Amino acid sequence: MIPASLVERARRVARPEVYGRVRRMVGLRVEIVGLQAAIGDLVGVELPGSELVAEVVAFDDDALVCLPLGHPQGMRRQLRARVLPEGLSIGVGDELRGRVLDGLGHPIDGRGMPVGIERVELTMAPPHPLERQPVVEALPLGVKALDTLLTCGRGQRLGIFAGSGVGKSTLLSMLTRGTTAEVAVLALIGERGREVEEFVHAQLGQEGLARSVVVVATSDQPALVRLTAARTATRIAEWFRDEGHDVLLLMDSLTRFAMAQREVGLAAGEPPTTRGYPPSTFSALAGLLERAGQGAGGSITGLYTVLVEGDDMDEPIADAARSILDGHVVLSRSLASRGHFPSIDVLASVSRLAPVLQDSRQREIAMSARRLLALYEENRDLIEVGAYRSGATPEVDRAIAARPALDAALTQASALVTTPEAAWAELAQAVTA
Repeated sequence: MIPASLVERARRVARPEVYGRVRRMVGLRVEIVGLQAAIGDLVGVELPGSELVAEVVAFDDDALVCLPLGHPQGMRRQLRARVLPEGLSIGVGDELRGRVLDGLGHPIDGRGMPVGIERVELTMAPPHPLERQPVVEALPLGVKALDTLLTCGRGQRLGIFAGSGVGKSTLLSMLTRGTTAEVAVLALIGERGREVEEFVHAQLGQEGLARSVVVVATSDQPALVRLTAARTATRIAEWFRDEGHDVLLLMDSLTRFAMAQREVGLAAGEPPTTRGYPPSTFSALAGLLERAGQGAGGSITGLYTVLVEGDDMDEPIADAARSILDGHVVLSRSLASRGHFPSIDVLASVSRLAPVLQDSRQREIAMSARRLLALYEENRDLIEVGAYRSGATPEVDRAIAARPALDAALTQASALVTTPEAAWAELAQAVTA
């Protein structure tokens, strides 16, 4: 029996060619009349010497509202347009390891399309909530603070909340090199073009790249490409998960994904709400984040960076992401300024699954470490100006004595990869010293 998908594809290819016309273009919004298409279909506009591909995102009376997947130089009224027979699809397969792709899944590393990959549709529904496997096993990440106080599980989703210049990119490269996950999929959404080469070759390195798939959509790319890049990376991670692999999905950043969705939503005619974000932004965030998690045989552990404007942890995207994710890791500017790297503020961070993933001894060590760190922070001003008198409070004395060892147990050089066993042993020694 012929699969229904192949029958539908044959029908679409054999369908008579019908052309419409470009009525107008305002900003990113291209209006096309004379065509019948569904949301998500692709339309090709005949530019001089080329064809511009656009995606249908809305309807306006008798016109299709489309957003281009390329730069619309040469666009003018009355250009011919047609509905393309195929929707967005990407190539997936083991051959993608070590490759750098653009937002639409095309190689940009000069090595051509790998042989033997299969084509899959870009969209995929999140796992059914009653069919999700529970997160019961820790995933080592190679970063001491995350493997101890903020233990992350296979299939968990964590947000990394950070302002600019606090070591976010360095932390991502450490996670890619240090994790025990078999595959890492890294999505760079809206990055500066100058930083892509530096990150891939200088920070990630050959060792990290060999076990990774990197998807890049730079800041100069159209909003729809930046949006699609996040979905491309997620779809690649889903394929590896369904093949039985444990996958680490790193996305930098969720904020730029939301900004791209804001551009798309406003161009489609949605009303702006909080800080100009239309309602579709928040539903798009949930739809993207819910696709990570445990599968029948493999898992996707998602770590998503969130750029906080002015270090405001309660701005709309940070607040929405925090409500969906299974925990948040806060990178502190004050810690970075003191040379504490990675600059993870463990007191402001939480992994909601850490109590489940840690044994009783580890929970005891973590609680003691947090209590000592909190006591020191509460009395930091008195300690630093010399107003605190030694012996006044035994617990504070202990916090002061343990502080250097605690700092050493929570910091590490970017090239250093540690094991959870070594990290827990160092933290235990720090709290009992």
